[in-house]
Amino acid sequence: MNSTHLSKRLQTVSDHVEPGSRLADIGSDHAYLPIHLAKNHTIEYGVVGEIAKGPLSNAISEIKKDRLLDVLHPRLADGLAAIEPGENVNAITIAGMGGNLITHILEAGKEKLSGQEKLILQPNVGEPVVRHWLMTNGYRIFAEQILEEDGHIYEIITAKKAPQPVHYTDLELKFGPFLMKEKSPVFVEKWQEEIELLKRVIENMHQAVHEDTTKIQSIQKEIDTINEVIQVES
Repeated sequence: MNSTHLSKRLQTVSDHVEPGSRLADIGSDHAYLPIHLAKNHTIEYGVVGEIAKGPLSNAISEIKKDRLLDVLHPRLADGLAAIEPGENVNAITIAGMGGNLITHILEAGKEKLSGQEKLILQPNVGEPVVRHWLMTNGYRIFAEQILEEDGHIYEIITAKKAPQPVHYTDLELKFGPFLMKEKSPVFVEKWQEEIELLKRVIENMHQAVHEDTTKIQSIQKEIDTINEVIQVES
């Protein structure tokens, strides 16, 4: 992978960045995503944030290679602290991290959020945590995608600040309001794998000396819920 040929995951993230955006890419690593967007003239300005010196050095090297230091601004900073006053950032990408870390970055950097920006988030795990943060902080999810690449399944969640309070059901938080409606083959595959994992947990619990029937019933209920959600109408 490089800035010319992004991974399927990062290409999908890039597709959600609107032309003319002023981007902050947090945890950018080699900066392949913002470089790709700058080279294709999708963004007119970009902040490239990294908390570690090694990845920042990689990003600077890649940005220099493409002669984009006038467009992309690499910074050593913790999360949204990379965004400086007056930069008018209107798109933020945070990709390739756990949901807990993504929500920590958003929560810790709240003062940097103007409410005008589009959040494009790709958690590797913990998607419900991200959705819950968005709901609690008044961001409405308006697009979701799920994809498989190299044996891993990824979800991309995009959101914008809403004028009214936002509410999602427990099912929508867990499965995704758009994904559970679309029921794509990858979505079904993800949750079928989860069912198999839960079934193995129950099997192991049955073999225990003291069987926790309450816990087993709780897990079985979760399996039943997943089955109901992924049931594709013929």
